[in-house]
Amino acid sequence: MEAAGHEQLSFEQALDKLEAIVSKLENGDVPLELAIELFQEGMQLSRLCGGKLEQVEQRIELLIESEQGFQKKPFAPVNEDKGE
Repeated sequence: MEAAGHEQLSFEQALDKLEAIVSKLENGDVPLELAIELFQEGMQLSRLCGGKLEQVEQRIELLIESEQGFQKKPFAPVNEDKGE
């Protein structure tokens, strides 16, 4: 499937397709050429899912309760590299 066709998929649809590809590749019953094509499609789907998650993270706001009431604060994901 072309990358342009993947753009129309929801996160859940892309993740389902990615899981199906991983399952096929893990079985090992796939000819080499098809395995390469599936791997490439899986990488495209993986990037698509990652991009969609980043977009969602940017839109999430946290409500923080303080002495003045509730305040909005932008979502800051945990930085896995630094262990924060």
